[in-house]
Parts: sequence; structure tokens; C-alpha cells
Amino acid sequence: MAFLQFESVSFAYPDAEKRALDRISFTMDEGEYLVLCGESGCGKTTLLRMAKPEMTPAGAKEGQIYYKGTVLNELDQEISAWKIGFVQQNPDNQIVTDYVWHELAFGLENMALPTETIRRRVSEMASFFGMETWFRKKTCELSGGQKQMLNLASVIAMGPELLILDEPTSMLDPLAASNFLQMVRRINRELGIAVLLCEQRLEEVFQTADRVILMKDGKVLSTETPKKTALYLQKHPENSNIYYSLPGAVRIFGALQEKNLYPNEESVPLNIRDARNALKKVEVRQDAVVQRLSEISEKGSCEQVLQAKELYFRYGKESPEILRDLNIKLYKGEMFALLGGNGAGKSTALKNLMGIVKPQHGKIKKAKGLTMAMLPQSPQALFHYDTVWEEFLESAENVEKKAHEMAEFLGLEKKIFSHPYDLSGGEMERAAIGKLLLQDADILLMDEPTKGLDAGLKRKLAELLKKLTENQISILMVTHDLEFAACYADRCGLLFDGQVISEDEPHRFFSGNRFYTTAANQIAGDRITQAITCEEVIRACQK
Repeated sequence: MAFLQFESVSFAYPDAEKRALDRISFTMDEGEYLVLCGESGCGKTTLLRMAKPEMTPAGAKEGQIYYKGTVLNELDQEISAWKIGFVQQNPDNQIVTDYVWHELAFGLENMALPTETIRRRVSEMASFFGMETWFRKKTCELSGGQKQMLNLASVIAMGPELLILDEPTSMLDPLAASNFLQMVRRINRELGIAVLLCEQRLEEVFQTADRVILMKDGKVLSTETPKKTALYLQKHPENSNIYYSLPGAVRIFGALQEKNLYPNEESVPLNIRDARNALKKVEVRQDAVVQRLSEISEKGSCEQVLQAKELYFRYGKESPEILRDLNIKLYKGEMFALLGGNGAGKSTALKNLMGIVKPQHGKIKKAKGLTMAMLPQSPQALFHYDTVWEEFLESAENVEKKAHEMAEFLGLEKKIFSHPYDLSGGEMERAAIGKLLLQDADILLMDEPTKGLDAGLKRKLAELLKKLTENQISILMVTHDLEFAACYADRCGLLFDGQVISEDEPHRFFSGNRFYTTAANQIAGDRITQAITCEEVIRACQK
């Protein structure tokens, strides 16, 4: 008897032209770790919600889902609520109380457990998750990583047998994301809880998962081990843009296999350690990246369009300072990527620059006559109408051709008459980006623009942003996506302790870092000077 079974499940949202899920069938064993991956809008979130009765969306359903041999919709409500745990994408959407300790106890109180049992479980969870130092903090004071860890702990406290996670690290910085996914691995390995995880960051999960469910257009392409899935995508990269989201080790050595530069055709390394060892067997050109850098022309523009000087900011008189002596310069026609941990103040810096909040001290100077537009961290904040079409038309000043072209470019032409809130996380982010770009502003402030986007859409977005900078549009982008920043930014800066403590050209910025760097640099940085992208490592291995 399968632990979880989808049997020819199809689903369509009301008034949708096509199915979100099309005859999905797979089984999951007890204690298994499954990763669900695929292009943005392929039906991943819908599938996950179908496995949790309380979160099943409204629409037309066919087929059947079984949980331990029982039809899912016929499960006892208490079993469904407690034995099937769900962690959402946005950390703020799941927290319901004011304090950490109360959040841990909230679900247990709803289970009507004795007080002594609740105290024991809360203490156990706080210890297991390392929450002792922030156990009595207010939930509003937590960083994004702490909030998501609290959500996970609150779910685990209720004793689930199945843990479902919908892109839980999409809003976390690299270190917080790594810590979170390591905790999910511990939960699976040490507690025996089955995990069904949807995730765009595959560097960590490919090393942990038992199997990968690969989806496209509402269908399952394959259900194989991570290694077999990687080999399948290497041979059929046209089947899914998710190929470009594969771990850096897989992409590098897959490309080297195609060029007959890596002899093992049946296996590729999945982690940094194995990739570093494998690279020792490949001849590399030490100066390849340096030669490449000399070919890249400098932007050349020294014209400042936006400057923050000695900014200090706090949200309340008694609150700690979020920004202290912050200095930022943005030049005409450049893309500047601002990195930093959750809670470092990156979004607050954008709000100050945009004029949404005012600093207590310091000056912000914008070049005369230039206009600014901002993409907030929460895309819902931009939506005011009932359809994507109305949203685009407003930003395009009723020029229908521009609105249509933007919808087609972002792959939203089939969702144009959907309500923005009915879109998937990735589709909603694309719609928000479309609204921003249609405003034709001279300066774009973007808060996590790649959140929820698959690798193919990131490449399309990068191409568009590059065209904008070539037309002298300036972009200040807050991001946790190190790979995106390394590939496409002109400059990168690190925000820490309220200040931009370091900024430089991407190769100099990422080279030599231990954590705030790319997989390619971790694999080859000691052998190939300043290599920070997979393409640079591959190029350096060619004769």
C-alpha cells in the first residue's frame, strides 16, 4: 500500500482554457523524500495543494488521491489537519500569533492536548530547531529565515507523517536557505517524516532527495533519482527550462561530457566536493577567465543618477537602527545587485530611496528630470484590478499593443484575463515585473525580481534588463539569487550591519568568498582564476 498515491489526477481552475494538472499519476513511499520541480506555471503548487485537503483549490477535479489507502477527501479532519503538514512560500503568510513560544504552542492548543504535553513539545521543538535565543521574541522581530524556521517547527510540533513544502526558501538569503533545507533533511532522516518539496534551488535538494518528479505543462515527464533526472535533462534539455536550474556541478560536467572532456558518461557529480575532485581529472586553462574579462568592455558611464549619503533609519524611536551610515551610488545604464542576509535592511534601503519612508538622517539625491518605479517584495501590493490585462493596460497608459507584447514576452498571454491573485507564485511575480517595466521609468528599483521564476524565465528577464541598461536605464536590484547577480550584474554590493561594506565588479566580488559565492566558484575557484559562472568553467576546460 502506497503512503501517498495520485491516480490519474486532473484539475482545471474555473473558466480556465486548459488543465493545470493533466492525468498525474505517481506513488510515494512512507518516509520518502520527493522533490517536485518544473517550469514556472507547470502545476507544481496546484499538485501540492491537492495533497492537503484544507488547501485544495476550487475547480474541476478528475481521478483520485489516496493517503495510506484512504481516499484523501474522506480522511478524518483531525488526521488531515495534523498528519499532513504544509509550509508555504511566504514566511509571513503562515504566522498567526505575536510571540515565538505562542506560535509553537498554537497548533498544539488546537489539538486540545494537556498543558504539560504542550509545554514538553514546545520545549522539544525549540531545542531541536535551536530557538533558545529567540524563543521569547515577537514574531514581527524575526528575520525571514527565522520566520520560515518557526513555521516549519510549528508544523513539526503537531507530529505530521507527511511534510509538504511549497518553495519555502524563495524569500530567504543563501545561508538561511541552506540552513532551512538542512533542517528539512534532518527531519526526514532523523524523524522519518516523508517530504514532498517543491523547490527552485536544486543545489541542496539534489543531494538529499530520493526521487525527483519532473513536471511540464501539467504533466509528469519523469519520476527518477536525482542522478537519472540530471542525465535525462542533459540528453533532452529542450523538455524543460529547469535544466538551467540544475546544480552547477551537473551543468558543468554534463557540458564537458558532451564535448568529450569528461570520460564518465553514466555519472555526473551532484555536489561541490565530488565536482572538485572530478575537475582534477580535467585539464584547465588557468588564465581563461582573465582573458575573458579583458574582452568585456567597461560601462564607462560615471554619471550618477541616484545617491544615498550617510543614511540612518529606524522604524520607531525605541527600535534598533536598520540602516546606519548607508552610502549607495547608482550610475546611468548599470545594473547594481545589492546582496545581504534576511533582515539586513535591503528592502528598507529601497523604500528609503523610493521615498516610501524617510530616513532620520542623511540625504538622497536623484538626477533631475528622471522618473523612478519600484517592484516591491510582495507583488500583490501592485495589483488593483480584477484581471492581468487591466493591470498591464493601466501601466501601458491604455496602449494595447504594448500590454499584449509584455504579456507574450512574460509567457502570460494565456493568463491575461485571470485575476492576479489566482496566478501561481512565479506567474504573479512575472505580472508584477510586467507592470513595472511598462511604466518606462528611468530608474528601476527591484526587490527580489527573480523570486518564483524558473531558470528559463530568469534568462529572458536578464536579456530584457540588459536591453534596458543598454538604453541607459539604471537598475538597483535587491536579490538573494547569487547566480543571477554573478551572471548579469555590473556591480554587486553586500549590505551588512546597516552599511554597504563591500562593492565591486562581480568576478572580484564573488571570488574567494566561502558562502556568498556561486557553485562554479566553489568548484573551480582555486584552479581557474576568478571563475564565477558555469559557462566560464566550461570555457576554461576547452583546449
